Amino acid sequence: MGSAALEIMGLVLCLVGWVGLILACGLPMWQVTAFLDHNIVTAQTTWKGLWMSCVVQSTGHMQCKVYDSVLALSTEVQAARALTVGAVLLALVALFVTLAGAQCTTCVPAGPAKARVALTGGALYALCGLLALVPLCWFANIVVREFYDPTVPVSQKYELGAALYIGWAASALLMCGGGLVCCGAWACAGRPDFSFPVKYSAPRRPTASGDYDKKNYV
Repeated sequence: MGSAALEIMGLVLCLVGWVGLILACGLPMWQVTAFLDHNIVTAQTTWKGLWMSCVVQSTGHMQCKVYDSVLALSTEVQAARALTVGAVLLALVALFVTLAGAQCTTCVPAGPAKARVALTGGALYALCGLLALVPLCWFANIVVREFYDPTVPVSQKYELGAALYIGWAASALLMCGGGLVCCGAWACAGRPDFSFPVKYSAPRRPTASGDYDKKNYV
């Protein structure tokens, strides 16, 4: 039962991380306007993401514009798009693989093969977390470097947006969840007595009088 609990807990963490990664990919807050001490222009805030840029007025009005051309985007944005979408799709594949190998399902017969399938699903989830970290850290490095670059005008300096923090948290959940799934599958393969308990009872046979046999079959 312990290994099955690890797999279920890991799968829940992976699902939460997957949802967080989708949010981080879609939110336009990868970088936001930096308000420095000598920057008095605070009437509007600019958000920039992978798919659109938004301008938020001090009155609360927000206007967003989707990027017109993919080829006109910077290299980091194009790479972040590809890697983030790839991580999201890979997490979907990992979900089906993990469900097929989970001890609480019957898609694959119980045995070493089932544990290997679950181990593969957990490894794919961990790979998703690592794959998502690449564009997040790359983007953050560019934002921080330009922030401290004296040649960049103050009006064009940005700070780390909320989407980056959501993405980092999602990556951590994916890697932790994938690790738990792998641990559960490894424990099940090494100790079959730790697997999900399944009990079968033999069918009761009718007696000559028409009643069912009162014996207990396990």
